[in-house]
Amino acid sequence: MRSDCKHFQSRTYPTGDTVRKCALDLAPKAPWECPVDCPKFERRMADVAWNHGSLITPATPVAPTSVADDESIADLLDAAEDIINSAGPEIRAEVDVERAKREAEIRARQKKRAGRWWPFNKFGK
Repeated sequence: MRSDCKHFQSRTYPTGDTVRKCALDLAPKAPWECPVDCPKFERRMADVAWNHGSLITPATPVAPTSVADDESIADLLDAAEDIINSAGPEIRAEVDVERAKREAEIRARQKKRAGRWWPFNKFGK
């Protein structure tokens, strides 16, 4: 990956695993390589006089030969993304139904409480 690109992101987890990705999702073979002629490539600001600590991104591992030579990886990732995106509306509908039920229960409880007489109410309702 082009670590000098403005859109390059990296995160290292406590287990030692490192995720390298393009923030714009334009690198189908992440974390090993970006498109050679990426239309959104912008050089990252220069590291002039910056002191780096231990949080420097580790070196990218060597790409497996199956990834380096095979163009089907992008198709596989696109298919996986399509599966996730197709499940989204169904999950959203389920959450909306649950939320509507919960709100209806809350409104019913509030309505039930509103009819009660409370002796310390300002107007004695």
